[in-house]
Parts: sequence; C-alpha cells; structure tokens
Amino acid sequence: MLWYKHAGVDIALQDNPVDQFALFKQQSKTRQNSVTDRAGQLGQSRPQIDQPTQAKIRRNTPMPETAIPDENTVKKARERAEAAGSLDELREIMAGFKGCNLHLSAKNMVFADGNPASGIMIIGEAPGREEDMHGLPFVGRSGQLLDRMLAAIGLDRDKVYLSNIIPWRPPGNRTPTPLEIEICRPFIERHITLASPGLIILLGGAAAKILLETQLGIVKLRGRWKKYPMAEHQIDTITTFHPDNLLAHPTQKKLAWQDLLKIKQKLAND
Repeated sequence: MLWYKHAGVDIALQDNPVDQFALFKQQSKTRQNSVTDRAGQLGQSRPQIDQPTQAKIRRNTPMPETAIPDENTVKKARERAEAAGSLDELREIMAGFKGCNLHLSAKNMVFADGNPASGIMIIGEAPGREEDMHGLPFVGRSGQLLDRMLAAIGLDRDKVYLSNIIPWRPPGNRTPTPLEIEICRPFIERHITLASPGLIILLGGAAAKILLETQLGIVKLRGRWKKYPMAEHQIDTITTFHPDNLLAHPTQKKLAWQDLLKIKQKLAND
C-alpha cells in the first residue's frame, strides 16, 4: 500500500477490491484445465506449459484507450466546447470527451454545483479526492471552509455557481501539466460564457494565472479587481486564497477576510 501511496494512487476506481493476482492464477488454471481436458479427449498426455509461455497469458480485461495529447487535441476540445449551446450540452460534451487522459484515473467528472443563474461564479483549479468521489466541486474540508467563508458575507451555494478549470482530478492531486490545462481551457471558457456571470471569484493563484493569463503569484493577485474578457463585455474578477491554502496556512485567513469584504461591498454597490 505504501508503494501505491508514493505513486499517487490514493483512490479506488471500483466499489469492490479485485485481487488481480488471484484472478490471473484462476484464469491460468482454467486455461490449463481446458488444455488438459482437450488432450485427454485426444488420448494425449497433458502438455507442459513452460514459465515464459505462462508469462504471456493476458487477462481478458480490455486496456483503456489513451489519447495522445497535442495541439490537435486542443483544437478538437475547442471545437467541441464551442458547439455547446447550453450548460447541459456542455456537460454532455465534456463527459464524452476522451482527449484528456485525466479522465482515465478519475472516478467522476466534476462539472459544477450551485446556481448557474446566480451571477456569481467561483472557479478553482482542479477537484481533489472528495470532489472526485462525489462528482461535485468543493465538498471536502476545503469545501466546508468555503461554505463558511461565503456565509460570512451572506452567500451560500444557492447564490453562487462553483466549478473548476480542470474537470477531472489529477492523480494524487498533482499539478496539472500545461498541456492538460490547454486541453481543458476551452471547456471552462465556454462554461463562463454560457453561465454569463456578472462577477467571477478565482480561488488560488493557479486558477488566476490560467484565466487571467498572468505570471503574478497569489500574494500580488489577491484582493485586486481585474477584468475577465468576454466577446461583448468584461467581467469583474477578483482572486483570493484557495481554501486548501487557508487550511495549511491559517494566518492568511485575515487576508482572505479582507478579500471577502471587498466582494461584499462590490455586491452591495451593484
């Protein structure tokens, strides 16, 4: 189990565990018995299967089809994203998209939660373990903290719309690769267009760097109003700390509270 943990495997993809070694032995035994029975019918002695031959026996479980991520994959992602005319269509298109190999290790696709008509869209970078298990964004410890942060300024999940840039959990919560980000970018951009929020809250420096196309870190980005460009208008956007960051560094909560007060004031003025 320690080997799996170091490899980043910390979640099962099936509800029940499968002993693949026992399964392999059983399938091998079944094949050998079949050969023995056949040889007996022909009046022949049981053939001996040498070790190299046994090693070539494969399970009947089909291997998942992996994609070769490249610029063409990014182009296909953008074409499919632009074809979505509604949030339901976008969800269906993303569920059927196999160009990002992260879906192979994820248990569920994490699309969104909350009220898409709220006018407030909250976006993080990628789902974690609990989010992958439930198929919803921000439901683990960080999600519970986020709920308390929202409640502090009079908001809840019925008054906001939550999503992530990456809809599938990277194995072991590793950082998404630049190519994985570019493949998923068209979907979150289309997601924002279809939801058409009046305000965007970015959680964490990674999400801000991607959507605002900047190299600035979270310390310089947080609490500052920016503009997210749309085809016909620009959306007021603010960045604050990701709840995961606040759980790891509680002293930054005072800065996050300052950001929340700016959001509250903005909503009051609008």
